[in-house]
Amino acid sequence: MRILGIETSCDESAVCLIDAQGNFGGDFQFQVLGNSLISQIAIHAEYGGVFPNLAKREHARNLVPLLEQTLRQASNLCQGDALTNALTKTTTEELRILLSREPELYEHLIAFLQRNVRPEIDAIAVTVGPGLEPALWVGINFARALALVWSIPVVAVNHMEGHIVVSLMRYDDNSQFAIRNLQKGSIQEIQFPILSLLISGGHTELVLSVKWHDYKILGATRDDAVGEAFDKVARLLGLPYPGGAELSRLAKKARACSGACSEATPHCIKLPRPMLHDDSLDFSFAGLKTAVRRLIESKGPTFGDSSRSDLDGFKMQIAREFEDAVTDVLVAKTMKAVGEYGIQTVLVGGGVSANSHIRAQLATKLSSVDCKLLTPPVELATDNALMIALAGYFRAQNREFVTPDMLKAEGNLKLK
Repeated sequence: MRILGIETSCDESAVCLIDAQGNFGGDFQFQVLGNSLISQIAIHAEYGGVFPNLAKREHARNLVPLLEQTLRQASNLCQGDALTNALTKTTTEELRILLSREPELYEHLIAFLQRNVRPEIDAIAVTVGPGLEPALWVGINFARALALVWSIPVVAVNHMEGHIVVSLMRYDDNSQFAIRNLQKGSIQEIQFPILSLLISGGHTELVLSVKWHDYKILGATRDDAVGEAFDKVARLLGLPYPGGAELSRLAKKARACSGACSEATPHCIKLPRPMLHDDSLDFSFAGLKTAVRRLIESKGPTFGDSSRSDLDGFKMQIAREFEDAVTDVLVAKTMKAVGEYGIQTVLVGGGVSANSHIRAQLATKLSSVDCKLLTPPVELATDNALMIALAGYFRAQNREFVTPDMLKAEGNLKLK
């Protein structure tokens, strides 16, 4: 079955085409036929974060070129059907109405359809939530338009399920993933129940699965998500956007120094570990961010002065201690859930799962109780369309198709 995945939940525009077969388990195999992505990080940097309407505009500009690039990558395996290479006046008008809020997408799509034949695709998988609703709607309307013209069924995909599925996969050549299509993979050996730690800019959740497609949220953040906290603290430190990665880089530098280099000062800052010993499996990171702000305020109004080189070591201490505090909480809550629910497989998904320190600390703790840890290749930790295509395949297998007109963006969609 060939699945076209479309992802526009935030600031990555992505399209991926896979060929998959088999059921969930040992007989499942997939091959990436084409995979394309455009990040909007540079565009949003001047705003210090993602600006939803700007993201919407960029998705409308990016999707057709990404689709064309993806199909071109798959040209030797996806020859197309010449029966549907022409648009009727009726279809063109229907598309104009459907894409009335994305006129640039409409113009690009019409031109694309006039010069390309129908590809051999069995279903379209599109992210419907959670995410930024203006951005989600662009991908949804794009999927609806393609379904209309090509007469292809559509499946609605939960973005967080995509992060789970992509972490469950075994990839034949991780080192080459970012630069090659034709990547092949299968499902890793797992044993239920599975615990998913989903950590991103918008989510911090512990999710229990006693069987495939069964989700129970055991704990979630009560305020800031972990990725959001990273970015806010990075902003307080005056680090460039995207701040989370820059903060982690600074924390790594501090650990490498360990008091032995001129930029470091003794590691004496101590930040709280919110809800570390709480009976629940919930998280809270807003107070941790506030503690950092108070530390910074204690240095006075000149903290942001770039000429104050004497503050470099102080910033490194904060970055290291903040990352340590977050990691301690994530690891402790995960281990608590592992013990309470008899977990033998833990997977980590979401953008923050790319954090090497969090990965390393989780791996150490889980190995001590003989629990398997699954993480995605770093290139697939952030948003991408492969995860949507993979999740969509298993939904399509169950014939969980949605009437295109019934698709809608749900910014706060939950796993269920």
